[in-house]
Amino acid sequence: MRKKILIVLVIIVVIQFISPEKNLSADERFAISTVMEVPTQVQELLKVSCNDCHSNSTIYPWYSDIAPVSWFLARHVNQGKEHLNFSEWVQYNTHQRDHIKNDLEEVLKDHEMPLKSYVWLHPEAAMTPEQVDLLLEWVATIETE
Repeated sequence: MRKKILIVLVIIVVIQFISPEKNLSADERFAISTVMEVPTQVQELLKVSCNDCHSNSTIYPWYSDIAPVSWFLARHVNQGKEHLNFSEWVQYNTHQRDHIKNDLEEVLKDHEMPLKSYVWLHPEAAMTPEQVDLLLEWVATIETE
C-alpha cells in the first residue's frame, strides 16, 4: 500500500513539470480596438466576461499552475481563441469576421456565453440582461469588411 501511495505522489510531483504555455501576450497590434471604437463599458464587460478565453491576455487564477488543472485551462483557452480572439481581429478575413459576428449574436442571445462552468468559478463574469443587450448593440456595429 505504501508503495502505491509513493508512486502516486511521485506521479503528481512529476506532472507538475509539464506545464502548458500561458496566454499572456501584451501585443495588441491586431486587436479589434485598433480598427473600431470599443466603448469603455464594453471594454470592461469584455475584460470581465470574455477576454480570458477570447484574447491573448488571460488572467490566470492561482490554481492554474497545478497540473492537471493547468492542462484543462490551456485547452479551454486555446479552444476559445480558435472561435474568436479579440486580440487578433485585424488578421481575420471578411468571411471570418462575418461568421464570428453572427456567432457572437447567436451565443449572446441564447445566453451560451460566458460558459456556465466559467461563471461558476468567476461569478463576476455573469452578465445581466442589460449587459447582454449592451454587447449585442456593440456587436451590431462591428464592420466585417
